[in-house]
This record gives sequence, C-alpha cells and structure tokens, in this order.
Amino acid sequence: MRPNLAVSSIPDAVNDATAWEAELNLGFTQRGDKTVLARREHRGPLTVQRPFYPEGGVCHVYLLHPPGGVVAGDQLSITANVERDAQALITTPAAGKFYRSGGGEAQQTINLAVAENASLEWLPQETIVYEGARLNSSMNIDLADQARFIGWEILALGRPAAGEGFDNGSATLNWRINRNGRLLYLERLRLDAEAFRARWGLFGHSACGTLFVYPATPLQLAAVQELIGEEANRGVTLIEGLLICRGLDLRADLLKGFFERVWGLVRGDVVGKAVCLPRIWAT
Repeated sequence: MRPNLAVSSIPDAVNDATAWEAELNLGFTQRGDKTVLARREHRGPLTVQRPFYPEGGVCHVYLLHPPGGVVAGDQLSITANVERDAQALITTPAAGKFYRSGGGEAQQTINLAVAENASLEWLPQETIVYEGARLNSSMNIDLADQARFIGWEILALGRPAAGEGFDNGSATLNWRINRNGRLLYLERLRLDAEAFRARWGLFGHSACGTLFVYPATPLQLAAVQELIGEEANRGVTLIEGLLICRGLDLRADLLKGFFERVWGLVRGDVVGKAVCLPRIWAT
C-alpha cells in the first residue's frame, strides 16, 4: 500500500531533520452517472494523478509519492472518504519501498471510510520492506452497514532476487475494521527476522499478504476454497460477512496474481462489475 516512483539507489538511514511528513485527503462523490474526486487536499510529497474512468462510472485513482521511497522518520497519512452511492478504486503505479533504518521507524496511517451503498477497492501494488527497514503501518476502515469493500496488503520482506533476506528489521501491521460504528475485526501482526525464518512464521517465504472482502457470503467462501484447492500456503475464512484470504509465497508477483484471481471471483457480487485491471499495472 505504499505509493512511490522508481529510484536508482537505496538511501542510508536519515535523521528526523530530513524526514518527510506527508498527508493526503481524498473525497469521492457520486454526480450523475459517475463518481468524481470532489476533494483532493495534500501536504508534502503525497498526491494523486487525475482520475481515470476505464469502466464507466467507477473512479480509478493512482497514488503518487514522488520521493521514491520511505525512510526512517518519514510519516505518511492517507485518508479517503467514499460518499453514498459512489464507487472508487485506489491503487499505486509501482511497488512501495521502505528502506533500511539506523534505528528509527517509518510510519504510515491509512484511514478509509465507505458510506451506505458505496464501494471502495483498495488495491495497492506490493510493499517492499528492505533488509534493516522498520515499518509501522496502521489501516483503519470504517464501513457503513451496506457499504462494500475489497482491499489487500501484499508485503515483500527483503529482495530475494538480489540475494537479500531479512536478517534485520521489522514490519508491524495493524488492521482495524469497523462496521456501522462497531468493531468487526482487529489484528496486529509483527514480522521480524525471527518470524521470517521460523516455521510458525513465514518459514522463509519473502511474500505474505491478506485480502479482505465485505460483504461476503458462504457461496463466495466456497468459490475461493475451490480456487485454492490443494495449493499450499493459501487460506480463506468468513467471519460475520467479512471474507479474509491469506497467502504466503516466494515471490510477491505470484501472490498478487492469486489475489487478482480472488478479486475476479468476488467483484461481480460485491461491486456489481466484472474485473477491470487498472491500466497502470500493465506499464
């Protein structure tokens, strides 16, 4: 979930004097037969491209973080509100990158609110947490009773293609999902070098991810279970209308491909439309 552009080198840790603080506030409203980005406020290096409409009225928005990556001391805050009847899809143009730290922590807070009969799809490309990085991420989702939501988080620890594991560093991921003002789901996940190696943790798999779907039914649960079949390191459950799908893999792109297939199974029922891949994913 970490927007950024490509960079040519990996910076060393920085002190607070050079850290970035950035905020982005988005508001989506239904006007006529399409959803518009009615509010776009930002402070610091965090913004969006102009909206795209590859499938009619659904508003596709790409998050941009021009510095290219996140380092110790950086603080990013993203807020998105989808008003009644509106439909929005938010993604990123490339993988997010959290670079190594000399001890400090990079923080990211994401607050999403979806009103009655509105839908939000939060589909960022993977987040790469470099060897030695320290990330603390919080995702807070407020859903109206008849809201619709599909969202995922795909994390890659280290860079196995470059021979880099994850012998140092940590990633703390917090999810809080409220429905109609009441807590529906709460999770705190901390990944470090021990969890990366351990059999009870990732067991050496560099990529891990979670996908949430609301509202979901036992029929959709069964469809995802059939998709998984006997495939290892995949799982799905249904809790009070919230579908939770998890996966481990040796490559983040393979895990993203699996989540895309799950998205294809559930989107028609949840959002009312067939899958339309964001154009930026093909570039």
